[in-house]
Amino acid sequence: MPEFPEMENYRRLLSEHVVNLPITGVTVNREKSINVEPEVLAGRLVGARIVFVERRGKHLVFHLNDGRRLLLHLMLGGLLFYGTEEERPGRSTQVEIAFGDKILFFIGLRLGYLHLLSVKETEAALAKLGPELLDRRMNGERFAELLKGRRGAIKSLLVNQQVFAGIGNCYADEIAFEAALLPTASVQGLSPESITRLYAAVRKVLSEASEAGGYMEMPFMAGDTLTGSYNDRCKVYDREGETCERCGGTIVKTEISSRKVFYCPECQHEH
Repeated sequence: MPEFPEMENYRRLLSEHVVNLPITGVTVNREKSINVEPEVLAGRLVGARIVFVERRGKHLVFHLNDGRRLLLHLMLGGLLFYGTEEERPGRSTQVEIAFGDKILFFIGLRLGYLHLLSVKETEAALAKLGPELLDRRMNGERFAELLKGRRGAIKSLLVNQQVFAGIGNCYADEIAFEAALLPTASVQGLSPESITRLYAAVRKVLSEASEAGGYMEMPFMAGDTLTGSYNDRCKVYDREGETCERCGGTIVKTEISSRKVFYCPECQHEH
């Protein structure tokens, strides 16, 4: 599932390539991916412009020039591709938004969605999300405060969107590894030093993964060599049976609350 770094990478690319371009066409191949009739969506979008692209957690918010918003959540397996009809990816597309001869293809929206909303509706849809961990208002002290009184495993806390917005399975495991903490370790058992280490790991992993384009499997557009390049830099996620590059141990996989968890039992600890 696309997480903070993947969506931040998409936000930057979309801001560079589609902002202020007039929308010239809309194609809906799966009505369940949208929240209004296809004709209504097309009527609102054709002739409109996206004036700003915002990321909130794992969501993208397209600000339209008429004040409305498009709220995107790619969920599991969702992708974006921007290109000409000739560059159309060999995947089924659920929604397509055309900007002249270029098209923004929304792929894999079987569970995800693209909803046309008012400002108030958008705010309501995102109201329960926790704070952004790379926000300038976030610091080590506030991070520690957010952990106070919390129970359960580190992994479960990090992926809880009502506590922190944007982290999913991949980066929760990578953050725990960077902090040398077991993802199964109890949050309430963490020392102040461990919490400081965890916060430093959060900032390092999310920043580096965002700069490296996340781990998406497909480029955003022809010639894009950045998107997905972090996939080769993951230390533990999806690396079961491989050698830990830090200590030489063997990466293992287990489950917490039906979620896959990858870690090194040799150099990751409870505290």
